[in-house]
Amino acid sequence: MKSEPALVLLLIASTLVDYFCALRIYATDIQRTKKIFAGISIFVNIGILIAFKYLFFFSTSLASLLEFFGIAAPLEEAEQSYHISQILLPVGISFYTFQTMSYTIDVYRGNVKPEKHLGIFALYVGYFPQLVAGPIERASTLLPQLKKKVTINIKNIEQGLIMMAWGFFLKIVVADRLGIYVDEAYADPESPHGFSLILGAIFFMFQIYYDFSAYTTIAIGTAKILGVDLMQNFDRPIFAKNSSDFWQRWHISLMLWLKDYIYLPLINKVKLKKLTATLIVFFIVGLWHGANWTFVVWSMLNALLIILEVSIVKPSKKALIAKFKFLEFFLNKIHWFFGFAYFLVSLVFFRSSSVSSAVVYIKSMFNLRSLHINLLNNYLELFLCVLFIIIVQLIHYYKGNDKVYELVLDKPQYRKWLICFAYILVIVLFGINRQNSFIYFQF
Repeated sequence: MKSEPALVLLLIASTLVDYFCALRIYATDIQRTKKIFAGISIFVNIGILIAFKYLFFFSTSLASLLEFFGIAAPLEEAEQSYHISQILLPVGISFYTFQTMSYTIDVYRGNVKPEKHLGIFALYVGYFPQLVAGPIERASTLLPQLKKKVTINIKNIEQGLIMMAWGFFLKIVVADRLGIYVDEAYADPESPHGFSLILGAIFFMFQIYYDFSAYTTIAIGTAKILGVDLMQNFDRPIFAKNSSDFWQRWHISLMLWLKDYIYLPLINKVKLKKLTATLIVFFIVGLWHGANWTFVVWSMLNALLIILEVSIVKPSKKALIAKFKFLEFFLNKIHWFFGFAYFLVSLVFFRSSSVSSAVVYIKSMFNLRSLHINLLNNYLELFLCVLFIIIVQLIHYYKGNDKVYELVLDKPQYRKWLICFAYILVIVLFGINRQNSFIYFQF
């Protein structure tokens, strides 16, 4: 991943192409012309993604497949040919290409009118709080806010600062602390200490959740100070009732994008079955996260779980509850537990460098002969990891990320100052002092 200044040209290219394509789509009544310019927008944006994010992946995957059948050039030659594509991966490319592409599609569908002011449209595409890791905003909600007159609003500033502070807490106190243990666990996937690997998998699930929601919360808080409301990207996913519910709460902006621009068209226009469309969408989810088969395996495992839930688990559970009403509570809890455990195991593929490494890690997780879990040889750090997870989950249960400021602003003035002082003290004392970028910067 590189953040070289020259790569801003890609952002400019996406902006200019979609700006002019949208104007041309709106200016004509000829459906064929509309389709041509909508196609140009999609072709350019997807082309940029493929060229700078997936060309190396596709070429090496194809080379491996052909070499398996004895008809390909050596894999080393393919790696050498496309090594430049792996190096020059622009920061936030998956986010801003999806955002600007959705604008052109919405104009084509007649859902929004094109923005005539190039500067305002460029601000929409490159709005700095959410440029590199979302949330992926729609033109219908963000553009009007960027055009309105902004005045100093003390309430917005207070709420925004608190949300930013909460995001920094999630990142440097909790997520980065969990990351230390996770790094140790995944560094040795063949460890004989199965319980330590299980704990590493659990910690990674919370690490990626807190890390990504931390960035989103900081972005939302920053925009709030500037008088702009960004959409929430997480809605307490750990408390989801089932897998389908979970994916409506996790990375909401991406899942809504895929639903509106891929899933529904596949069902309504292409006439695919819902289960087939689900598999296609989750395959895209995997590739969107990274050019590695580990992400695809992770996403397809979750797609299979949703299909099993819809086709087998839900009907069976409904039939049992109809006959034995008293089982409802226990069946719901068992359903939640197994869904939670399944997602946790699937994330091993997300975190691992290769599919084979993930398989080894999962196998080692079931080696439960040793009770050793303290990989860091520091029980205080282990205790702090668990303690902070409990604290954050309690706050999420009662408030969620979007209402966390109520814990401070609804209090008397002296309590506000005490809470702020205690909060700063916690960050200073327990913050992890090492340079860690947000995990989703790589996507």
